[in-house]
Amino acid sequence: MVETMSEAVLEGAPSDEEVVERVIAGETALYEILMRRYNRRLYRAARSITRDDAEAEDIVQEAYVRAYAHLRQFAGNAKFSTWLTRIAVYEALARVKRNRRTISLPGTGDETEYGMDNMKSDDPSPEARFSEGEARTLIETVIDALPDGYRSVFVLREIEGLSSAEAAECLETTEENIRVQLHRSRRMLRKSLYDLAHVGGSDAFLFMGERCDRVVRSVLARIQNAGAVPPVADFGPR
Repeated sequence: MVETMSEAVLEGAPSDEEVVERVIAGETALYEILMRRYNRRLYRAARSITRDDAEAEDIVQEAYVRAYAHLRQFAGNAKFSTWLTRIAVYEALARVKRNRRTISLPGTGDETEYGMDNMKSDDPSPEARFSEGEARTLIETVIDALPDGYRSVFVLREIEGLSSAEAAECLETTEENIRVQLHRSRRMLRKSLYDLAHVGGSDAFLFMGERCDRVVRSVLARIQNAGAVPPVADFGPR
C-alpha cells in the first residue's frame, strides 16, 4: 500500500523546481508534493474539455505519469505548473479527438455559432433559495453549457485564477484571444443565475478528499512499479 503525505508535511514544502530536482535525484516520494499542489487545477482543466468526471480524473493520473517520465524535458524556461497543465490539456484533447468529438480552442468567432442561443432563457425567480450543494451544481451546469474553448478559458481564468498570460501558455493561444473568450464567456454565463447561487466560482468542480487521495495513490503506485527514476534534467538555458 502506498503511503501518502499528510497536510502538515505539505506546509512549507519546497518550490516546484526544487521538488523536480530532488525527484530526479532519486527522492521519488516527493513527487506527491506536486500532485497535491496541482490536482485540482489539472482536474478542472481536463474536465473543462471532456465534461466527464471519471475521464478527467483518469487524465489527471495519466498527465502525472507522463510528466514524471519526461521530467528532463522540463528545463525551467516556463513555470512547472504551466508545463504540467499543458500535458493534461493535450491528453484531454487527444481523448476527445479519439472519441470523434470536435474541440475548438479559443478563437475569435461569434459565440452564437456554438449554439449558446439554444440555452433556456427563463431564469429561476430571485426568490428561489439554494443550498450550497444545489448552488454548486447550478454553477457547474451553467459552466458546462459553455462552448468548447470558452469553457477552458473560463475555468483557468475565473476558477483557477490564472492570469491571461498563464492561460494563454497553457492553451497555446494569445492573450488577446484569452481576453476575448473570457469576456464572451462571462456574458454567456447569465449573471443572474451566477449571483443567485450564493457560492463562489472557486467552489465549482471540487477535487479533494478521496478523489485526490485516489489519484495520488494510483500515480505513486505506477511510478514505483515502473522502478525507474527520470534521468537528470538540465535546467540551464537551451
